[in-house]
Amino acid sequence: MTQRIVFTGGSGKAGKHVVPWLKAKGYDILNLDLKPLDCAGVNTLITDVTDSGQVFNALSMHFGFEGYETGKGPAKVDAVVHFAAVPRVLINPDNTTYQANVMSTYNVIEAAAKLGIRKVIIASSETTYGVCFAEGDKDYHHFPLEEDYDIDPMDSYGLSKLINEKTAKAFAMRYGIDVYALRIGNVIEPHEYPMFKGFIEKPMTRKRNAWSYIDARDLGQIVHLCLQKNGLGFQVFNAVNDTITTKEPTAEFLKKYVPQIPLKREMKGNEAPLSNRKIREILGFKEEHDWRKYI
Repeated sequence: MTQRIVFTGGSGKAGKHVVPWLKAKGYDILNLDLKPLDCAGVNTLITDVTDSGQVFNALSMHFGFEGYETGKGPAKVDAVVHFAAVPRVLINPDNTTYQANVMSTYNVIEAAAKLGIRKVIIASSETTYGVCFAEGDKDYHHFPLEEDYDIDPMDSYGLSKLINEKTAKAFAMRYGIDVYALRIGNVIEPHEYPMFKGFIEKPMTRKRNAWSYIDARDLGQIVHLCLQKNGLGFQVFNAVNDTITTKEPTAEFLKKYVPQIPLKREMKGNEAPLSNRKIREILGFKEEHDWRKYI
């Protein structure tokens, strides 16, 4: 049976790759965004997700004109994927960034839960680890960065994502639904791989991203795996690719460039410092787009 998915923010940098990936897998998708998405077979409903009433309406509407042919009203939504957000700091004032991201996520999860939708996937962020948008040169507490890390962002964007994870956990407990938060790494689109030459030449420019990334298409696979995996309640998953974005093996690189940061466990080979071990072990993620294929 085709799964019916409402996807918020499908017109954004990550969403415009994830939505077509999911569509190709056979999902029936309605995109909620402030601007249209050019994807055949996917309607965009212009929706301000910071408005609770709009969200409740959007999650209980027909996906397209074909819905009216049934005479039975809008069909049930199986899951919501929530990517809509102010995507980083320094686009809007800090209070606007925080308010928009926190309230939109609250609105989406609340509406889904109260409408009987049993699965919600939200976009959290690597910024929750506290270094990406930190003031000055802040060190990570340790490596690898895994989901049990004591996240401590100081910026409005990272803080909004931390709060969103708490909101997700609260609704998952209250309604007994699955809410999975993806701590998404630096999203790399297919045309952006030439940048990796600069990453290699000046590796410390990638400290704020923990020398990690996520290919936009591999992110589609991660969302798909989350949609297929039921019964986990509230979960946080690092959504990143497998390997570090340096020439040297991980342990050797970290010892050379950030020897002051301790290792919590042994890091073998080219394992990314922002570790995706959990999605590999629990969801069965297998990356398809290692950056080394494109450099």
